[in-house]
Amino acid sequence: MRSKLVLIEGLPGFGKSTTAKLVHEILAEMNIKSQLLLEGNPEHPADYDGVACLKNDEFDELLRTHANFSDMLNKNMIKDGNHYLIEYRKMNNEYGPSIPDELLHAVAKKDIYELPLDLNRKLVTRKWMGFTESALSGPDIFIFDCCFIQNPVTMGMIKYDSNKEDVISYVLELAEIMERLNPLLIYVEQKDLDHSFRKAVGERPKEWSEGFIDYYTSQGYGKNQSCKGLEGTLQVLHARREIEKEIFNRLKIAKKKVDNSSYNKNDYKEVLVGILTEYFR
Repeated sequence: MRSKLVLIEGLPGFGKSTTAKLVHEILAEMNIKSQLLLEGNPEHPADYDGVACLKNDEFDELLRTHANFSDMLNKNMIKDGNHYLIEYRKMNNEYGPSIPDELLHAVAKKDIYELPLDLNRKLVTRKWMGFTESALSGPDIFIFDCCFIQNPVTMGMIKYDSNKEDVISYVLELAEIMERLNPLLIYVEQKDLDHSFRKAVGERPKEWSEGFIDYYTSQGYGKNQSCKGLEGTLQVLHARREIEKEIFNRLKIAKKKVDNSSYNKNDYKEVLVGILTEYFR
């Protein structure tokens, strides 16, 4: 069976989004239709972005304390077993300033990526199962940017500093779920991690770098290793690189590493053309 899923992974600043867009472009040039899903897409079919998870009593309490917004909350809610999933980012995009900050904060603090790791893993793996079943029966090829390895590692290592084997098993479980889609993993590498991340910090908004550094040093692995500031963040990224290297080596799906150190888009595209032509011919 032709692959129905191309996964793009790598560390921040290595060029994952650029790679995903190039893969989408190359497949179009090969007359292969694909759907590109970049990080942060609230419509992602296999991941959650801007979605909160509340227990029954928590959702009932939210409806009681914000009765004027009960219709809006119910409209943007999905019942999942014993939980209520609220798509608050989509809700905010639609209703904007009319939503009280207090309500938005109450929902956002229950984001799926703020939950304990075991519950996060349960919800995310279930979403991947649903996506896999849907993709098997549909005609489209999907391109996913960084939701396969990055998100479990970020939750397990960066946020909670969990046991390494627990983090790795989370990713391997996702790989087992999706294996029927005959996925191809393209892992983007750079020779100089420090240079690449510093370059990203220099090019991206200050709010991004400040938020990233705080996330990486104020909790989980970074906090336990007493990492501080930019240098501490780089220390965490080097440790993340090692665990992702082990994950890559243990994965049994089709996989390729690509070096994006030169930042030469034309040469890089040719490398990707070779990989995709071989895999999709």
